[in-house]
Amino acid sequence: MIRPSVPLSVALNRAPLDLFHLRVVLTVGMGFLTDAYDLFIVSAVLSLIRQELQPTATEVQLLSSTTLIAAFLGAVVCGWIADRVGRKAIYGVQALAMAILALASALSPNILILIILRFLLGLAVGGNYPVTAVLMSEYANARDRGRLVGMVFAMQAVGLVAGPLITLLLLSTNLSYNLDWRILLALGAIPALIAFLLRRTLPESPRFISRVKGDTARAASEVQTYSHGHVNPSPANEGLRTRARLSQYLLPLIGTAGTWFVFDYAYYGNSISTPLILHQVAPDASLMTSTFWTLMIFLVAAVPGYILAVNTMDRIGHRRLQWIGFLCMGLAFLAIGIFPGLTQTVVPFLLVYSTSYFFAEFGPNTTTFVLAAELFPVNIRATAHGIAAGIAKLGAFISVFLFQIIESQIGLSGALEVTCAFSIVGALLTLVLPEPAGKSLEEVSREDPVQTYAPVAQPQPVHP
Repeated sequence: MIRPSVPLSVALNRAPLDLFHLRVVLTVGMGFLTDAYDLFIVSAVLSLIRQELQPTATEVQLLSSTTLIAAFLGAVVCGWIADRVGRKAIYGVQALAMAILALASALSPNILILIILRFLLGLAVGGNYPVTAVLMSEYANARDRGRLVGMVFAMQAVGLVAGPLITLLLLSTNLSYNLDWRILLALGAIPALIAFLLRRTLPESPRFISRVKGDTARAASEVQTYSHGHVNPSPANEGLRTRARLSQYLLPLIGTAGTWFVFDYAYYGNSISTPLILHQVAPDASLMTSTFWTLMIFLVAAVPGYILAVNTMDRIGHRRLQWIGFLCMGLAFLAIGIFPGLTQTVVPFLLVYSTSYFFAEFGPNTTTFVLAAELFPVNIRATAHGIAAGIAKLGAFISVFLFQIIESQIGLSGALEVTCAFSIVGALLTLVLPEPAGKSLEEVSREDPVQTYAPVAQPQPVHP
């Protein structure tokens, strides 16, 4: 038999990267793919609805932003619930709700009903953020935690690319625009249903069971079974349950929520308004052409940024990568503002605009998600992540709702100069955060005294 000899948290932190880690990535990542698709598909849907239904300016603003304000509420409430009843308790419910509401949105009889359904969908999308990030971080080892949580977030790339790609395919079929946008919304149900089925196989977070519920024996047994014996901790209690208060962690909460807020302001206004921005640069371009340009921006700039972030962030440092990304994003937006001729020439504009996308993914779009899942103790981790994610989506809502108004008042160059200012603020706020790369969750959140969590050989069989 195998004689376990190390506490649960130490066993998790020391565990070599294994297939069971990738199973967790796929299980929680599929839900995040759904989040990304549901949030960003609205830009393609709006382009089609404008052609078909001629919505008012207010309807356009509400349709593009209502999911985001609902995500603020969903993230805060579901994060709080997840720290009290468990991460898994609400995990499957969120996925099933996203599937049902995606299908219902596709059947909307008018724009008002669509806005209401998108709001309800946003509650589920927002609630998915803290649970997804925290579950992955609590299963991860210390050495590869940034990579693993980053891989979950990188599933957003699939959602980003899927929207314009499917839109192009639908436009090429010559179906009516009314049918096209309904198909786009309905397709969001597919990854949500896959996520629902996968999540039924994932046990509750072992750290939550041990440190919040005080049942280390159950946590050790479940993680040993799920990992097929590759994580083999002692079932003995680790000591007192974690009882940290959020008031003890105000500085990291301000840092994570603040940086995520300014990033989402800079990112979502541009991402969801990309068709509008491209129309300003090339007003004669067809819907298919502008959709193709959007797809190319994501494929050429965003996807490599995600991949590079996942593969380097644990070496570069999570905080350092965020600071670099904010600074380079800001410089790209500043270049567009300083040289207004860029907004009148397609190729130079696309090059600089794509650069901002690359450093968004190779930087704060990935690291804000990761850092908020690392810096807090287990009993308030989902609450803190939910607050940070919720405040971020509030920034995204403000940006999407105001972008067209700001652009109409000071022009596209001026609007992107404002985005540059937010990027610089994000770089400065990043400096208040600690560097968690390479440290255990217990060490960085001050749950335990500093320990060394280098990978060690697995216990050898002991014969009686």
